[in-house]
Amino acid sequence: MGIFSIFNKKKKEGEEIVQKEVYDKGLARSKESVMTKVARAVAGKSKVDDEVLDNLEEALITSDVGIETTLKIIDRIQARVARDKYLGTEELNRILKEEIAALLVENDSTGHPEGEEDFKRPYVIMVVGVNGVGKTTTIGKLAYKFKQEGLKVVLGAADTFRAAAVEQLVEWGKRADVPVVKQNMGADPASVAFDTLKSAVAQNADVVLIDTAGRLHNKIGLMNELTKIRNVMAKVVDHAPDEVLLVLDGSTGQNAFEQAKQFTHATEVTTLAITKLDGTAKGGVVIGISDQFQIPVKYIGLGEGINDLQEFDKVAFVDSLFQ
Repeated sequence: MGIFSIFNKKKKEGEEIVQKEVYDKGLARSKESVMTKVARAVAGKSKVDDEVLDNLEEALITSDVGIETTLKIIDRIQARVARDKYLGTEELNRILKEEIAALLVENDSTGHPEGEEDFKRPYVIMVVGVNGVGKTTTIGKLAYKFKQEGLKVVLGAADTFRAAAVEQLVEWGKRADVPVVKQNMGADPASVAFDTLKSAVAQNADVVLIDTAGRLHNKIGLMNELTKIRNVMAKVVDHAPDEVLLVLDGSTGQNAFEQAKQFTHATEVTTLAITKLDGTAKGGVVIGISDQFQIPVKYIGLGEGINDLQEFDKVAFVDSLFQ
C-alpha cells in the first residue's frame, strides 16, 4: 500500500453508497432547514423571477451560507435564467445544486500532491483551532483513519495549557493504537513538538499530528506560539509542517467565519475541518467558508463515532443538503 493512498484512492461503488448514507444522516437537520426555506421562497410561483430570487437570497443567508457567497450563487442563477429565457421553479433545486457544486469545485485543491513520490516522510500536520471546536477529537479520528490505512502515526500533545487536552489525546492514542508524545502540563509546546518529530523520525513514521493550544483566537500570544512551533519543527524536519489544519465548529455558524478569518490572518492555514455538523441546522456554513477563504475543506464531522469524520466531497455534500 502506498504511503498516502488514503489521500488519493478512488472510491468504490459500495463506499460511495455508504458515504451517501452518512452524509444524508449527518446533514439531516441542515437539509430540513434549508429545504423548508427554499420551498417557502418558491411558494405559489411557477417560474423563477426577481421575487423568487430575493426570497432565495434570504433563504441562503439565513442558512449561514454567508452574504458574499449567497450573492455569487444568486448571480449564477440569474445568468441561467437569462440564458435559458425561462426557468420553472420545479427546476430550481437542480440548478441550485449544480451552481453551488460548481462554485465549490472551482476551489478544488485537496491540499496534497498527486503522486506518492512527492511526499516526504514524515508528513507533518499541525492542527489549530479554538477550544471546544473538536480539535483533539478530530486528531484522534484522523489518527484512527490513517492507522486503518496501514500508516504509522505519531501524535504530539503540544496543548500543554490544559491537562484535559493531554489526557484526551492520550485516550485517543489508545483508541487508535498509536503512540503519543507528551510532557508535563505547562511545558513549552514547541519543545513537545520538537520531541514528537524526533520520535517520529526515529520510528520511521508516516504521519505526525501535532495538537496545539486552543485559547482565544484573537490573542497575539497564541499566534506567536504557533509560529514558534512551526520554526522549531522545521529544525527537525525541514519541510514541516506539511499541512496546517484549522478545525472549526460548524454549529457556531457565522462565528466560525470569524475564527477562520483570525487564524488565516495569523498563520498559514492550508486545509480546514468543519465539525459537529450532525447536531446543527447550520450546514450551509461549509459552503460559505469553502468559497470565501479559498482554503480546501478537507474533512467534515458528521457524528461522534470514531468513523464519523468524513473526507469532504463537494458534490456529495451539496446533493445531500439540497436533495
